[in-house]
Amino acid sequence: MLATKRYEYLPIELIQYHHTLTNHRELDRAKVAHLERDIVANGLFEPLVVWERQSKEYYLVGGFHRMEAIQAIRRSHPGYFDQVDVRVVAGDPDEIKALNLKLNSDRVDTRITDYFQTVIYLNNANWSKERIAEFFDKSVSWIEDIIRYAPMITDAMREKLANGELSWSRAKDILRKALKAPPGNEKSIIETELAQPAQAISKPLPFKSTVKRLSVWMEKAPKRTFKVNAADLHALLITLNGKNVSPEYLERARQAFPMLWDDEEGD
Repeated sequence: MLATKRYEYLPIELIQYHHTLTNHRELDRAKVAHLERDIVANGLFEPLVVWERQSKEYYLVGGFHRMEAIQAIRRSHPGYFDQVDVRVVAGDPDEIKALNLKLNSDRVDTRITDYFQTVIYLNNANWSKERIAEFFDKSVSWIEDIIRYAPMITDAMREKLANGELSWSRAKDILRKALKAPPGNEKSIIETELAQPAQAISKPLPFKSTVKRLSVWMEKAPKRTFKVNAADLHALLITLNGKNVSPEYLERARQAFPMLWDDEEGD
């Protein structure tokens, strides 16, 4: 069972990297440089998260940018951070892999493509859809869509989803068409649909119905919280107020506030 075992100062040379636990994206070098300056000036305010797989065997789970900044500091300041503040967690490999993604999604503008591999992995590891949804603070229908459609995603679709050229809603529409195509025509359907220019979406969130839907959610789960950033709020305001909304803003708002759409359930 996933749990925090303790907080402690750990010799930094004991912290290893595990091949299944990553930052899910390339490190942002500007962020690393900022953290390097901040940690030198103010110290490490937020501990690294490490998995104690066995006694005194530690793997980094969360804090990859902080770890990179600390290593840079140590190169220029020998003797600094020989020990680091860590949160030691315990759990089975499936739980730790899920925690690794959750920690990333709580801190960066996580794309839906970042969830594909882990959600499929947990589903294959016999996690229930309800358990996966609860862990990532998503709806069951959102998880079900990933399990159903992610294995069909082509490299071109994945790239467009990752860089914001294609919304998840549009991707699902394309894949539904591919599923209805005669056997052997799926790839050509996907390629044809991807070649179509993206179209602006007209006011996807009417204000009154959105307030009503949110009120229903508040009654069902009054203590539920969501972590969003300024860009998420900006996208929500645009979708509420704009007459022509780009797919990029719509998809960001949909991922940040899933309860506001008709196709999302409060599971």
